[in-house]
Amino acid sequence: MERFEGFNKSFIDGKWTEGKTGQTFDNKNPYDQSVINTFSLASLDQLKGAFETAKEAQKSWGQTTPEERREILQKVAEYLENNRESIVDIISRETGGSNLKANVELDLTLQYLVASFDLVDKVNAGREVTASPEGKKNYVYRLPLGVITSISPFNFPMNLSMRTIAPALALGNTVVHKPDVQTGLSGGSIIARAFEMAGLPKSVLQVIQADVKELGDEMFTTPHSGLVSFTGSTAVGKHIGEVAGKLLKRVALELGGNNPFIVLSDADVDRAIDAAIFGKFIHQGQICMIINRFIIHKDKYDEFVQKFINRAKQVPYGDPKDPKTIIGPLINERQADKAMQFIEQAKDDGIKLALEGQRIGNLITPYVFVDVDNRSKLAQTEMFAPICTMIKAESDEQAIEIANDTEYGLSSAIFTSDLEKGRELALQVESGMTHVNDQTVNDSPTVPFGGTKASGVGRFGNEWIVDEFTVTKWVSLQTEYRKYPF
Repeated sequence: MERFEGFNKSFIDGKWTEGKTGQTFDNKNPYDQSVINTFSLASLDQLKGAFETAKEAQKSWGQTTPEERREILQKVAEYLENNRESIVDIISRETGGSNLKANVELDLTLQYLVASFDLVDKVNAGREVTASPEGKKNYVYRLPLGVITSISPFNFPMNLSMRTIAPALALGNTVVHKPDVQTGLSGGSIIARAFEMAGLPKSVLQVIQADVKELGDEMFTTPHSGLVSFTGSTAVGKHIGEVAGKLLKRVALELGGNNPFIVLSDADVDRAIDAAIFGKFIHQGQICMIINRFIIHKDKYDEFVQKFINRAKQVPYGDPKDPKTIIGPLINERQADKAMQFIEQAKDDGIKLALEGQRIGNLITPYVFVDVDNRSKLAQTEMFAPICTMIKAESDEQAIEIANDTEYGLSSAIFTSDLEKGRELALQVESGMTHVNDQTVNDSPTVPFGGTKASGVGRFGNEWIVDEFTVTKWVSLQTEYRKYPF
């Protein structure tokens, strides 16, 4: 089984390459601050070179057979599974995630990878369509887009990297990928190593370990890339959209969320609590889809809040190495400071605190605020921490109105004993995804994953990612002489 701490360089043009900035980054375990490895950081010129070689490599990669691309993707899946123990260890240590979270992430990564096997046949094969004038045969082709820019975040780095990389390569594109260097191994180096061992031709996938200040906007403005795939904050996503939009460059942006968990008047509270505890505290709330607001009908409010608090007190926290741990540390001290500032601001605003947690280094235990006004800063801010916001609704209709009263629209959940009613109300919630009698954190490569409003643009998932990562071309063959009017 391979160890990965030594892969501390960028993977450029098929080689593990020392960064030319002369700068390094200590990749630390957020729980105990131990150094996992030290990355050598790449330069802007190295990034530019990667895009140039990726552009050239795509010409031949885009002409490979579906069987050739599928074989490489299959070998990558085998490699990741064969090195599961080492990979889960790295994911847990880099992200501060529990053993459960690390295994879930690797499983999702493999799901996206395996799903991409079916995409290899979606390009370069034309289908005939009927169109005027007579005597013309018309074919519609999907062709590779070219080079894709990929940027992934720190929270689920391997999964959120692979859901761009695997379909992009399956569809004949090449990829220049930048993970968050805080999780540079699980978000980048391990993936690059897997494709290297699978025999991927050089420059088809390149992974840049770098400081964003060094790279600037080059990943968005380079003329060699046709699409920017980004998962991260709404603020950065808006900047990418503005910069890329001026260049008429495509974007696939999966951004922040303020996800509502709606408990209707006829809900089974105990089942709702089971879902709510998982949907709030998995990976200590550091997921774009995490429950951010609990919106509860007044008839169920007191019961739900009390049962939730009782369960929140029992959620195990501590060292992620302990298999019993659920709540581990936030990714770094800055994020922990930010979370505590939200808590102190809410206290200063007079919001009632029903469960007070504690901070232990970068680890924060559950805080529960009750009787929260949906227009408050607390309710309108994406927490990315185990901070819970309880909002009372006077009616089921008002619960939906409250849920929609946010700039975001990523995921949502509705609990009700009437599934048909739940489905009807789900269509009224302004979010890209709504789950009835479940929590908000759901992902699969076979469904359209994405948000509305400030939560993003575009959709991941097999059927929909093909539209994002290919260009459609019409080719006509005039089989009979055509008479023209002049």
